[in-house]
Amino acid sequence: MSVPFGFDFGNNNSVIAVARNRGIDIVVNEVSNRSTPTLVGFGMKNRAIGESAKNQQNSNIKNTVGNLKRILGKNFTDNDVQIESKYFTSPLIDLNGKVGTKVRFLGKQTEFSATQLAAMYLNKIKQTTAKEVKGIIKDICVAVPVWYTEQQRRALADAAIIAGLNPVRIVNELTAAAVGYGVFKQNDLPEDKPKTVAFIDIGHSSYSVSIVAIKRGELKVLGSASDKHFGGRDFDIAITEHLADEFKSKHKFDIRTNPKAYNRVIQASEKLKKVLSANSEAPISIESLMNDVDVRSHLKREELESLVQPLLEKVPAPVLAACEAAGIKPTDVDTIEVIGGTTRVPAIKAKLIEIFGKKLSFTLNQDEAIARGAAFICAIHSPTLRVRPFKFEDYNPYSITYFWEEDQEDVDHMEVFGKGASYPSAKLITLYRSKDFQIGAKYTNVKELPKGTPEILAKWNIKGVELEEGAESISCRLKLRLDPSGLVSVDKAYTVVEKLVKEEVINPDAKEDDEPVFKEVKKLVKKNDLVITGEFLALPDQLRSELIEHENSMVMEDKLVADTEERKNALEEYIYDLRGKLEDIYAPFASQEEKDKLSDMLLKTEDWLYDEGYDTTKARYIAKYEELASIGNLIRGRYLAKQEEERQSSKSKQEAKRAQELAEKIAAERKSKNDNDGDVNMTEELD
Repeated sequence: MSVPFGFDFGNNNSVIAVARNRGIDIVVNEVSNRSTPTLVGFGMKNRAIGESAKNQQNSNIKNTVGNLKRILGKNFTDNDVQIESKYFTSPLIDLNGKVGTKVRFLGKQTEFSATQLAAMYLNKIKQTTAKEVKGIIKDICVAVPVWYTEQQRRALADAAIIAGLNPVRIVNELTAAAVGYGVFKQNDLPEDKPKTVAFIDIGHSSYSVSIVAIKRGELKVLGSASDKHFGGRDFDIAITEHLADEFKSKHKFDIRTNPKAYNRVIQASEKLKKVLSANSEAPISIESLMNDVDVRSHLKREELESLVQPLLEKVPAPVLAACEAAGIKPTDVDTIEVIGGTTRVPAIKAKLIEIFGKKLSFTLNQDEAIARGAAFICAIHSPTLRVRPFKFEDYNPYSITYFWEEDQEDVDHMEVFGKGASYPSAKLITLYRSKDFQIGAKYTNVKELPKGTPEILAKWNIKGVELEEGAESISCRLKLRLDPSGLVSVDKAYTVVEKLVKEEVINPDAKEDDEPVFKEVKKLVKKNDLVITGEFLALPDQLRSELIEHENSMVMEDKLVADTEERKNALEEYIYDLRGKLEDIYAPFASQEEKDKLSDMLLKTEDWLYDEGYDTTKARYIAKYEELASIGNLIRGRYLAKQEEERQSSKSKQEAKRAQELAEKIAAERKSKNDNDGDVNMTEELD
C-alpha cells in the first residue's frame, strides 16, 4: 500500500511531507533535517545526493550540480538558461537541443540532462521517505512555480517516472499552500461569501503572488504573477560582490577568479543575511579563503538594504500584476499570507506592508506550507486514505489555442483555454471531417513566453472516421482538456450522426387508458469512438525506458559502494575493538598462543587495510572480517559463557537470600502472634 506524499521542489532546499491517517507529517532526512539540499554530486566511485552532496560541495565544486528547478525542461537556447549559467559551477551544455551539464563521474567526463539530474534527486527523496515511513512510496504530488510551462511540467513528470514514482499531480506552489490553509483553517473561514487572501512566496530564486478567493471547503485562484529572477540568492550575490570588492582592496586577491573561494563567500553571505534579519549588524569570518589568508568583515542592516535597493524596487510589480489579473486592488485583500525564507528580510516585509496598507500574516509555516498542502492533495487522489472534501481550481498562466487543418470549417484554430482561466477544465468542440485528421495545441501568445520556449505543445492523430453512405463529411466531437496538472490533452473523440428517433409526445390532458402518442424527431446520436494517438513534449517511451534502466543501475552501484564502505568501517572497528578487549576483558579467556596468533593477524590485517586493502571489494572485507572472527568469536564465546555463569550464580544467590528473608519474616510473624495469644490468656485467668 503506497503512502501518498507531497514534495516542495525547492531550488536550494526541498521539503517532503507525507499524508497519514492522523494528519500531515514532515519527513526528516538522514541527518534529521526537515529540508534537504537540492544538490547532486558526482565522484570517482558514486554519486552524492542531498546532504552528502552539500558536505562535499566545496571540495568537489565542479562536479556538484544545483539549481535543478531552474533548468528542468528548458531548451539550451532559452534566455533563462543563459541567465542561470552564472549560478552553475559545472558547465551547462546542449544535449540534443535541451540543457544538460558535464561532470567527471567514475573517472571520466559524463553528460547528464536536466531531467536525469532531477530523476536522481527524486530517487533520493523516494528512498529517504520510504526509510522514514517504513512503507512503499509510489504516489507523489510535486509543487512547482506557476510559471512552469508545459515542457517543464512534462519533464518533471518524466523525471518522477524515471525515479520509479507515479506523479498523480503537478500543482502550483502557492495553490498547494492555499489548499493547506483552506483545509487546516476551515473553522476560521466563511461559509458563504469567499474571503480574499493574497499568498506571497519569496524563496531562494523566485517570487510569486497568488490572489485566492477562499471559503469553507473550496477555493479558486483569481490571479497569479511572478518574478522569476528575484529571490534569496540575489541578496546573497549582492553581499558576496560587496565582500569581493572589499577583499580585493584589503587583501589583494579576487575571489571571482576562484570558484571554491567564491562559493564559500556565498555560503557565508547567506548566513550573514539571515543574522541581519534579526540583528542590526553582524560579523563575517572565513579561514584560509585564498592564499592561506583569513578574512574578516562586518555588515550593518542599513548597508545591506543599500546594496539590495535595486531588488527592493522590484517588490511591488508581481503584487500589482496579480491583483490586476484578479480584478482587485491591493487594498481589497482581506489577508496577506507570507511564506518563503526570503520574506524574513525586514526590508521586504516593510515593502509588502506599504503595498497592501495592512499587516502581514505568518500563520503558515514559511518553509513547510507548500509541502504540507501538496501532501494533502496527493492524499485526495489516494484510494487508501479518507480526507476532508476540498474543491479547488488552479490558475492557467498562458493562453492555449487548439488548431487543425481546414476542411468543412471556415476557421483553423480556436483559443480554448485562455490566460487566467481556471483548471482542471474541459471543452467540447465539433469538427466536420471527411477522413482521418490531426489536431494540435499551442501557446496563443508566444511573446508572453521566455525566448526559446516551444510554441507547439502537442499533436494528436484522430483515426477511425467513417462516413455515412452518400455523406461528404461527418460530425466529429472532441473533448479537449486542461488536466489537474495543467497539461493539455484530447480526452475523447467520437463521431455523431443525425437519425430519426421516436419520442413520446407528452399530453397533460391525456387519460390513463389513452394510447401513448409518438413522433419522429431528428437527433444527433453517437456512432463510434475514434482512436487517439498523441505526440507530446515528454520523452519518447523508448528513451524513457533506457533512462529508467540507467538510473536503476546507478542506484545499485551507489548501494554497492555504500555497502563496501560499511564493510570496510566494520572491519576497521572490529580490529581496534578486538585488540583492546584482548588486552583487557578477554585476556583470562585466551591462551598465550591464541593471543600471539590473533595479535599478529590483527596487525597484518590493519597494515593491509591501510595499504592494499584501502580500496578493494566488499567480498574481501567480509573475508578478512570472518578470518579474524573465527578466532575472536571463540574467545568471545568463552567470555560470554563465564558472564552467563556468573549471572546465573548471582541469580541463585539472590533467590536463596530472598527465600531466607521470607522464611525469617514468616517466623517473626508467627512468634509475634504467639506472644499476643499468651497475653490474652493471662488476662482471662486474672479475671
